[in-house]
Amino acid sequence: MRFLTLALAFFFFSCNGNLRFLTYNIRLDTPADGVNQWPNRKEKVAALLQKHDPDVFGVQEARHNQMTDLETLLPAYAWLGVGRDDGKTAGEYSAIFYKKEKFDLLQSGTFWLSETPEVPASKSWDAAITRVCSWGEFQDKKSGKKFFVFNTHFDHIGETARLESMKLIAERIREMAGASPFVLMGDFNFNPEAAPYQVVNDATRWKIKDSYLAAEKNDAKNACTWTGFQVEGAECNRIDYIFTSEKMVVKYFNIIDENDGTYFPSDHLPVLAVVKF
Repeated sequence: MRFLTLALAFFFFSCNGNLRFLTYNIRLDTPADGVNQWPNRKEKVAALLQKHDPDVFGVQEARHNQMTDLETLLPAYAWLGVGRDDGKTAGEYSAIFYKKEKFDLLQSGTFWLSETPEVPASKSWDAAITRVCSWGEFQDKKSGKKFFVFNTHFDHIGETARLESMKLIAERIREMAGASPFVLMGDFNFNPEAAPYQVVNDATRWKIKDSYLAAEKNDAKNACTWTGFQVEGAECNRIDYIFTSEKMVVKYFNIIDENDGTYFPSDHLPVLAVVKF
């Protein structure tokens, strides 16, 4: 019965002009993960994405080989983004994938979360690692509607860096998107009680909503997006978000906790939001 209910919800929220956005920290490819190294789970990640069929999705921690793997495994999507270490292919991407038959990419770019955002590989404040935000402006080929998507991954150490990064992104979105609808997604490495989250509620900077709270229907069983790989004894931290502009109505939200009984496909869970202009 639960499967039928989910299937009906999937069908309903895929129709009626809704757009499906998903964010997913896929965990970098590193030998340190042993049995959970990328070659052993890339098909699981791709199968999950195919099943939930996002129109646009953002990934974090993806290295270049992971980007090419996803490009091969998910041929319906094109993508944008650069490696954070050189603005080309070195280091992790915070890339955006989009259905190439459904959307035209009008413009795109990447800026660094630092005091010199246009300088590749720059970092500031107390950040431990170089961090970026990649973005694109899209046009729906059928409806003609335009919207922006921003995808990012905040520093895991620097508290000041996370706060300043959120302020920087708020200002950039205000400058670039203006009155256009937008979605901001990613791994923000802070929970809702942290200072950077309060920037979300700062109406003097922007008007933006947390899709977890704004959704008309929320099927998330737990408010956990970082869990670790193991299903048994999983951690519970909500640090991955999809934020939407006030011009979007969040129809549906879910944190996808599918697994093989032992491991999740990544140490983060994907977050899904279905929105309507």
